[in-house]
Amino acid sequence: MRLFGRKSESGDEPADGTAEFWSWWAGARPELDAMVAAGQADRLAEWIAPAVQVIHPSLAWEIIPGRAADQALVVTAAGDPELRPLAHRWAAAAPPADALWEFHPSRQPNPHALDLVIGVGGHEFGLDKLVLGLRAPYGKPRLDVTAHHPIFGLLDSDSRTEATLLALDWLLGEDDVARWIGDISASQVPPIDAVPAVHLPSVVADLASDFRHEQWALLEGETAGGARLIATARYPLRPVDHPLFDQHIAITLPYQHRDADGLPVGPSLEALRDFEERLARRISRLNGSAVLAVHTSAEGQRVLHVYADPAGDAAIHAKELVVSWEEGRPRVDVTGDPGWIAVSPFLS
Repeated sequence: MRLFGRKSESGDEPADGTAEFWSWWAGARPELDAMVAAGQADRLAEWIAPAVQVIHPSLAWEIIPGRAADQALVVTAAGDPELRPLAHRWAAAAPPADALWEFHPSRQPNPHALDLVIGVGGHEFGLDKLVLGLRAPYGKPRLDVTAHHPIFGLLDSDSRTEATLLALDWLLGEDDVARWIGDISASQVPPIDAVPAVHLPSVVADLASDFRHEQWALLEGETAGGARLIATARYPLRPVDHPLFDQHIAITLPYQHRDADGLPVGPSLEALRDFEERLARRISRLNGSAVLAVHTSAEGQRVLHVYADPAGDAAIHAKELVVSWEEGRPRVDVTGDPGWIAVSPFLS
């Protein structure tokens, strides 16, 4: 049983083939299991690769040892935030794991990472000889990493970077790299105060302990027209924490009482606070399917940016709630935004 790709109705972009993939998977399981038993890795790849392409041609995949099952099939966006929701929906639609197969939407940390050795540019690359320079800027939710390996002096820049990214995925898993790692560089010389790579997970765990509870950052800037702008943003703010929230709901509330800079004061400020509290209560009843990410105030308008799973009812609640706003005509705009581009200046 083989699978062939299909196009969207417009013919321009491939359709989301998640359902088609799992239908194919159910029918192909006997052949796939036989390939695993026979150790036919090349033939297995020939079957799985075109099936993943049907979901989206830019998704990556790999088969690794499972945590509980013998094998794990990983279908990943490979760091592309636009594709991350698709990979997670693929995994959410997967059949229950069994003794042979489990499924993951991102590369998982490898408990045997330090024992792994792969060929990079004709040289052996093993994490047992990898060292890292780690810098944690004060108050920032990320570590900057400078990696060094003895073979890096023999590799070109792209190969060094690719090996470093692979090593970080082995050590932390793809999602935690997105959460906690900032700038990444691969150096031909050991960084000052370098530590063995094995220590990275514990350093990240220590950093993460400072951000266990909900935090908000108050920011100030200017609009494109030069007007004063005040923003309050969830901190850290990371799409990887909410991989299914690719629906952007922008709630725009005009307000009447403002200061000379166009910022809310007096009755308008109280009304805005009351609205936000009512919005927060509604979101809390949505079983974790939406989050208020940022709100900004400038030039007589407050914009609240909510991200939600489009399968939920967050947009309906937002539209119901704005009916009560009395200081001008409110607006609710609902768009797809898997990369959280609308709030990109506030991403941590």
